Amino acid sequence: MANNISFPCTIVLFFIVFYLINSSNAMLSFNVQRYGARGDGRTDATEPFLTAWTLACGSRARAMVYIPRGTYLVRNLVFWGPCKNIITFKIDGKLVAPENYWSIGSSGYWILFAKVNRISVIGGTIDARGAGYWSCRKKGGHCPQGARSISFSWCDNVLLSGLTSLYSQTIHVTIHHSSNVRIQNIRIRAPSGSPNTDGIIVQASSGVTISGGVIGTGDDCIALNQGSKNIWIERLNCGPGHGIRTQNGVRIKTWARPSNGFVKNVYFRNLVMRNVQNPVIIDQNYCPNGKGCPNQSSGVKISGVTYSNIKGTSLTPIAMKLECSGSNHCTGIILKNINLNYRRRSSASYCKNAHGRASGVMIPRNCM
Repeated sequence: MANNISFPCTIVLFFIVFYLINSSNAMLSFNVQRYGARGDGRTDATEPFLTAWTLACGSRARAMVYIPRGTYLVRNLVFWGPCKNIITFKIDGKLVAPENYWSIGSSGYWILFAKVNRISVIGGTIDARGAGYWSCRKKGGHCPQGARSISFSWCDNVLLSGLTSLYSQTIHVTIHHSSNVRIQNIRIRAPSGSPNTDGIIVQASSGVTISGGVIGTGDDCIALNQGSKNIWIERLNCGPGHGIRTQNGVRIKTWARPSNGFVKNVYFRNLVMRNVQNPVIIDQNYCPNGKGCPNQSSGVKISGVTYSNIKGTSLTPIAMKLECSGSNHCTGIILKNINLNYRRRSSASYCKNAHGRASGVMIPRNCM
């Protein structure tokens, strides 16, 4: 009799514990269509997106902003944090900017996540319709500063996965003053002639991993700017563009002017170049148009850079160019197993103020 009485009580107790555990992990969904967004590509959905974000960000439970299939016209979107719990921004549709490039171009940002921690942006396509803006720039007309397509500023624990970014006015993805950022399986596309359409720019950030994807732009594939540290990049296809780069394969460039900065402990390894103009390059005499730095020397100290297992073809005879500062020579450069050919022949190298060592196969020859 005692067993018959306690058995249903055990079931009830188990159900209560199971309910409490699952309710604590429940995710609330905020569908932008519920707040008036229409996926017709014509109706302005900016306010419904911001409303969904405000409610999701203020939720004490895990929350998701959901963008279903369809095309959504949105102007500048600034998603402010901090939020009260983990938040997911799930895109099954496509976001497009207004055709008038002034609509987003004067603010500098199109989609911005600011001071948001524990944020995942998953899937979808964003199209900034940058062609009109590029045309204005090329004509030298009166143009706005241009908008970056999607940016994360002062954010921690970020995942950006499966996003396709098309035709940004300027930079496609920016990571600024953020940490613990993972970007994976991203696709970025802009014509090779589009000005300053960098793929990904990282600045003043740490713990950034970029893995998997295809990036083709009119400027840098990935650029690591001042204050970047603990960056890992792997399994990327870059081109067209300037590279990490494709005009340039792996490039470190510094302005030819005084500085207290440094670049150290950088590893380039397991790379394939296909008809790249400058496969391996250090350029410490960067001074476009001779403005702001003529006849000066770079103050940036470069040390501990390793190039390992790099092979393929160069579009120019000089496949490796290490041109370092006259006042701050490059030190600790390591070359290992470099095999770069020019028109089915051995390529050449050029070194200036570069110091280090080489081992293994060396085509072109070590010039340090």
